[in-house]
Amino acid sequence: MTRTLLATLVPILLLGACAAPEAPPAADAPAATEAAADGTTPTAEAAPADALATAIAGDWRDPANTARDDFRHPAQTLAFFGIAPDQTVIEITPGGGWYAQILAPYLRDNGQYVAAVWDDAIEGQPDYRYRLNKELRAMFAGNAAAYGTPEVRVFDPKAPAFGAAGSADAVLTFRNAHNWVAAGDGAAYFEAFFDVLKPGGTLGVVDHRAKPGTDAETMKKSGYLTEDVVIELATAAGFNLAEKSEVNANPADTADHPNGVWTLPPSNRHDEADDAKYQAIGESDRMTLRFVKPAAP
Repeated sequence: MTRTLLATLVPILLLGACAAPEAPPAADAPAATEAAADGTTPTAEAAPADALATAIAGDWRDPANTARDDFRHPAQTLAFFGIAPDQTVIEITPGGGWYAQILAPYLRDNGQYVAAVWDDAIEGQPDYRYRLNKELRAMFAGNAAAYGTPEVRVFDPKAPAFGAAGSADAVLTFRNAHNWVAAGDGAAYFEAFFDVLKPGGTLGVVDHRAKPGTDAETMKKSGYLTEDVVIELATAAGFNLAEKSEVNANPADTADHPNGVWTLPPSNRHDEADDAKYQAIGESDRMTLRFVKPAAP
């Protein structure tokens, strides 16, 4: 994959963070304890796996979000990224807060959750950006017992920067990279991730996965990216690819739908007559990549 290919990708419709009930919670997720079922948050003494299970089982989570656990696999995904409850974790553009409702409680007592959002002071952005930022802040303010004091940190989408150099243990991004690549900003984002991470820190990326060798025009129209595009951006910024996971794979997704990835749940941009077919496929096939910033010599 060459930089010429990256340069040819032009803006496409942005895919916002959507939430729609499609399936019951994952059967293979870590079992929640009885204490977790009553909505309690992780304690300082809880082991990381128990604390994560407690956060996932929390009654503060939107039922429409928990209904998607079977497709998003939060327990397995965050475990793969090595997210621990005492870390400083930055989530990039959390949208409606799907992962924020898990990460903020998980990090509440011993770590720090940072939601990096588009700067509201910059005029001329799509309306949904202002709306989602407002809703995210209201969500945190409305349940301090669950969320603690997460930080909402703004950035300029055309000149992204996410905090002091070397200040974060992990940066996580879920289904965002295709937007940056389409807008021509991919390199700037990955360089900013590298800058804010500590040496040895983790960059976790989940995104819609195109078939290897998919051409630029098809990626532009479909909302799917090849793994090669993401790996090239990350390695060019200085990261090492540590590991790939198939936890968010969906072999039933052929990635060639009439309205791209938006054909599938949760967007469901398809004819009503085809609904059963696309519900049977489920959500998109997704790459799950863990990168590491090299440790200082």
